[in-house]
This record gives sequence, C-alpha cells and structure tokens, in this order.
Amino acid sequence: MSEQVGEEQRNAMLRRLARLEGQIRGIQAMIRRGDDCEAIAQQFSASRKALDRAYQQLLVCLVEEAVMNPNQAPDETMSQVRAIFTKYS
Repeated sequence: MSEQVGEEQRNAMLRRLARLEGQIRGIQAMIRRGDDCEAIAQQFSASRKALDRAYQQLLVCLVEEAVMNPNQAPDETMSQVRAIFTKYS
C-alpha cells in the first residue's frame, strides 16, 4: 500500500487479514478433529467472503490512488482505472 493510504486503512486491512488467518486456522483444526463436512463448508464460505471483502478494499485503494494522482490527465486516470478492473477482477 502506498503512502497515500492512511495508517488507519492499513491497520484495518491488517486486522481483517489477521481475522481471516484465524478463520483458516479454525478450519484446519476442524478438519484435524474430523468435524462435520457441512460445518467445515460453512467456515470455508465465511472465509471466502471475508477474503473477498478484504480484496475489494484493496481494489478501492488502487482506484483511489489512480483518481487522486494529481500528475495524471483525466484520460490517463480513466485508462488506469479500466486497467485495474481488467487486471484484478
């Protein structure tokens, strides 16, 4: 993340990823214990959604960086935003 991203946003992303890491460790523990497949699937689904939300926040960061760049012409900015969505979605 660039310097344009505030410390608060950076910390929020790190907290989100730490929670996700905990969820993944929980899934591993469930598998080791031999928990019910449906319960494991529910945790997988929740983890995937959490990862998607974190990824969406990162995409927002990329777009904000492109839009807030004062050294770019508007057509360059739009080209960069299009490239972000093409490359990362």
